[in-house]
Amino acid sequence: MARLPYSNPNDPERAEAAKVVTESRKKIGHLHRMLMHSPPLSIGWIQFWDAVRRKTHLSGALRELVICQVAAINGAQYEWQAHAPIGLEEGLRQEQLDALPNWADKPALWTAAEAAALGLCDEMTKKVHVADGTFAKAKAALPERHVVELVVTIASYNCVSRVLEALEINGADPL
Repeated sequence: MARLPYSNPNDPERAEAAKVVTESRKKIGHLHRMLMHSPPLSIGWIQFWDAVRRKTHLSGALRELVICQVAAINGAQYEWQAHAPIGLEEGLRQEQLDALPNWADKPALWTAAEAAALGLCDEMTKKVHVADGTFAKAKAALPERHVVELVVTIASYNCVSRVLEALEINGADPL
């Protein structure tokens, strides 16, 4: 059960936020109803995540791979359940998802770019600071724009998992 009650998207104070969320996501989910306690945060959240998920050049498969790795490392089941199916739609294989978070134990599953992205993800998520060698692998495997987009995606989804887990948003509560 979530730590706070979900807001009512039909409340006039939340009308603009509900419209922005619905236009972007087609539905208002648990996370969005929680964020609507602060309509400006809810609107800004959607705009930022639309940029991260829909306006970058990073491949969908690579994006979803690191999102799932963040979820696996952080124990964010709601995030995992939302993104694992998207990852499969974007071209990830089930065996790759099954190998997370211990991906390094199965090196044959990963391209150089995937391994570099996962290494970067691990260090950003577990240690915050990224070793020069780890960053160099990402830089060698990806164009500079993709490296920046990858770093922002990893950082952003660490934020998502922390919000979900702190508020105990897990999808079990009725909407």
